[in-house]
Amino acid sequence: MGKHGYIIALGSNQRHPGYGRPPQILRAAAIVIAEQIGEVRALSPVITSAPVGPSQRRYANGALVLETDLAPLDLLAGLHVIEAHFGRKRRGQPWRSRPLDCDIVLWSGGIYAAPDLAIPHPQFRTRDFVLGPAAAIAPCWRDPLTGLTIRQLACRLAKPQGVDR
Repeated sequence: MGKHGYIIALGSNQRHPGYGRPPQILRAAAIVIAEQIGEVRALSPVITSAPVGPSQRRYANGALVLETDLAPLDLLAGLHVIEAHFGRKRRGQPWRSRPLDCDIVLWSGGIYAAPDLAIPHPQFRTRDFVLGPAAAIAPCWRDPLTGLTIRQLACRLAKPQGVDR
């Protein structure tokens, strides 16, 4: 089927006894993804952000560009295995504290829809903690739904609404 490119968002807001604090977890996750799934072509700097939902802990966020032979659902399954390796439990509240969260944001195939996966990620355009890191490593990657680049989406999100400049 050939190589696919993906942008993967990474997040962590819980320590791991073996990997340490959330920023170290994101860097370790990128290494494990490279070892088990495909080639990590770029890794963003780590930023911190306020939590979404009821969690009280701040998040470490990042993004990576991945090249792999895996189709979207196979990649999702592989990312879930890696999340579990880092201690993620997929039950209970969707926004609870977690050592690792990996989301497929975009892929080189454009739009993908399945019961358990939608690409582009449905909320990525409204999340600065996704757009900021993604813009640092893939600013010219286009959203297939809007036609805008990640850089343009990040600028739109950062610009106060109703203000002309």
